[in-house]
Amino acid sequence: MESAATRLAEVRSNIARVCKPARREPADVALIAVSKTQDAAAIQPLIDAGQRVFGENRVQEAQAKWPELRAAHPDIELHLIGQLQSNKAEEAVALFDYIHALDRPSLLTALARAMDKAGRRVPCFVQVNIGDEPQKGGCPIVELPAFLDAVRAADVPLAGLMCIPPADTEAAPFFALLAKLAADHGLTGLSMGMSGDYETAVMLGATHVRVGTALFGSRA
Repeated sequence: MESAATRLAEVRSNIARVCKPARREPADVALIAVSKTQDAAAIQPLIDAGQRVFGENRVQEAQAKWPELRAAHPDIELHLIGQLQSNKAEEAVALFDYIHALDRPSLLTALARAMDKAGRRVPCFVQVNIGDEPQKGGCPIVELPAFLDAVRAADVPLAGLMCIPPADTEAAPFFALLAKLAADHGLTGLSMGMSGDYETAVMLGATHVRVGTALFGSRA
């Protein structure tokens, strides 16, 4: 069994390796350790190895384990990377430092209201339905310009764009499309790439990669 420190070093080394030909600095790529379904005991070794950025899918699960971990490590940055229900907006704004799944007007309204109430602005990535898949969340590409205008008007900080390409297909064209959409709209943040394709994502400009299995090992 590889240790958490070994897996972390390997992923960081891979990011650094692909940054070279892409003429990018490894420091410009945030590695988000996806800790969904992992308990505090599984997360602690990664914290001990120096990892400070983590991603969770569900508000409730994050509320159960992170307050204690963050009390011991106040420099931890927490990202919400899963779908967010509008009725959980207040809890999400209180707990997370970034939100990666802003994808519809009703959620925008709820988040803007929650941020006003908390007096806290949480940067959000707008999730784009990059493969036009009906079963997936994300703003349709045709609606993106109007939605980005609405986000800016609501005074919700725009961190960039996020996508999850269709499963079992080559991810590169979808990453390239997201990068083009971001550039067209003056955005620099690109949340894209997971354990199976983060190297491709970094080559194509990812600023945030969401890596779970490669850091924690396969889920039971």
